[in-house]
Amino acid sequence: MPMDRIFSKFLCLILISTSTFCIGQTYPSKPVKIIVPSAPGGGSDIIARQLAQSFTKAFGQSFFVENKPGAGNMIGIEAVVHAPPDGYTLLMVPTPLILNPLLLKNVSYDPIKDFSPISLAATAPNIFVVHPKIPAKNINEWINLAKKDPNKLNFASAGVGTSPHMSMELFNYLASIQTMHVPYKGTTPAVTDLLSGQVDAMFINPLTAMPYIQSGKLRALAVSGSKRLDLLPNVPTVMESGVSNYVSLQWYGLLAPAGTPDNIIQMIQKEMAKALQNKEIKERLYAEGAEPVGSSSEEFRILIKNDYQKWSEVAKRAKIEPQ
Repeated sequence: MPMDRIFSKFLCLILISTSTFCIGQTYPSKPVKIIVPSAPGGGSDIIARQLAQSFTKAFGQSFFVENKPGAGNMIGIEAVVHAPPDGYTLLMVPTPLILNPLLLKNVSYDPIKDFSPISLAATAPNIFVVHPKIPAKNINEWINLAKKDPNKLNFASAGVGTSPHMSMELFNYLASIQTMHVPYKGTTPAVTDLLSGQVDAMFINPLTAMPYIQSGKLRALAVSGSKRLDLLPNVPTVMESGVSNYVSLQWYGLLAPAGTPDNIIQMIQKEMAKALQNKEIKERLYAEGAEPVGSSSEEFRILIKNDYQKWSEVAKRAKIEPQ
């Protein structure tokens, strides 16, 4: 190979390495957009806005939230997939990131290959509640009732593939029981029918469930996470109740487009972990029934991969066909 071509290739390598280094050294040199694929006011939006404020202070550059709701989070997610991998477009997204490819046809992204995970921001369990007419006082009694008469008991959800639905399907699978799914178009109508006794049970987020549990209108049997809730210290987890390996959590995480330089990913992850230890942010998340995490990027990558595999198996077992 001629020396001039060798020199040209060598010079290109130096320029590429230098430009990558400079990106990391000067980042961020302009405002950074955090896309939230849902409407303002939800869990993802609340966490993203809290982090945007902290990042703006830490980096001395503006971080702002842009809501792109619609199509089950798909519009916002796909906007980030197609964004330049330069650290100036980020995505704050909940669990539907991995559920959409399992539940919807024509999903154009791969939740594992198309993103660079930054950090798991927070997790939130669901609470398994029953109408007081149901004689079960704990999980074992519910399981015994279900085994005695398969598909007689039913459960509500906010729709096919939502966190409450998948939480129950996982429970049915691991407990080896059969109960009937009654899907609704949203949490409010599902809870309304649960309160009236038209349906028997449901997994509900803590923020929605607590007033009804405290008033006695619903009975809490278990928590879907790996540990008890401070709000309900006397209510065991599903796993404590005897259903081995059961953990079902709604989570919220920050990602960037695949190919974003690792030094930028690590810079953001470091500041994010600090922000999530802030007292004000922690109290805000606890009030929403969520718990701050601030994982490493690799830990978040592993969670996405493992959850995708788990929910794939649950969807197959429940015979959920992509819509």
